[in-house]
Amino acid sequence: MGPTTTGHVDRLAGNVLRIARARAGVSQRQLAEAAHVPQSTIARIESGTRQPSLPVLARILAALDLEMRITVADYDAHDDILDDDVARLTAAQRHERYRAQDDFVAELRGDCHS
Repeated sequence: MGPTTTGHVDRLAGNVLRIARARAGVSQRQLAEAAHVPQSTIARIESGTRQPSLPVLARILAALDLEMRITVADYDAHDDILDDDVARLTAAQRHERYRAQDDFVAELRGDCHS
């Protein structure tokens, strides 16, 4: 697994949770109350500083009336060409790139709040 894929895996739970929360139109605090977890837990998961267990992620998603479905598929190397480019970036440059991508997606969805 290359650096690009590894980065996506490390950010997977946070990205899933952020998108699900935005689609539901709730704040981190509202989701935390509904899921019976501290708001800081939601924030840490979304920022990528905490990786929740699958049962915890499923419980949080259930608070949004969503269920988690996991599919196992063959590895698709289509993003491996990006690994060389990403590997040359500093940690700060990678962070800025990911932030810019998140901002772009938020603009497309019309979701300018976190």
